[in-house]
Amino acid sequence: MTDLEQRIFAIAKDLQLINFATASDGGKPNLRYVVGRADATLTLRFSTHLDSNKVRQLRNNPNVCLTLGANSVRSQSWLRVDGTAEVSTEGDERRTFWFDGLERYFGGVDDPRYCVVIVKPATIELGSMSTQPEVWRGH
Repeated sequence: MTDLEQRIFAIAKDLQLINFATASDGGKPNLRYVVGRADATLTLRFSTHLDSNKVRQLRNNPNVCLTLGANSVRSQSWLRVDGTAEVSTEGDERRTFWFDGLERYFGGVDDPRYCVVIVKPATIELGSMSTQPEVWRGH
């Protein structure tokens, strides 16, 4: 992992609120909060209901944008991610992403409505209050 990748991963590895944007059916931005995290490859994941608007929108247009890492107005750095998303109902994905708290929304890891959205970044900007954004390009 490069130094930039390590700094990005340090910000994205823990569960946190993410601003997640898709394109609506009319092509307008549609933004909402999700709770997710990145793995060591910088792929991001979050869960949602299989019948949600975001899943329908992703199936029509997989291009997404998200921001994360700024937990308060005092945050010194944050991430902006552009990439593509896919929806997975695969058992290993569902089990690996599952965490305490999801039982409030799903009947368990085998709930047929439970799915995981996998975001593969094309670019990640690491922004800060003191420097120009650093850009990682991948996947």
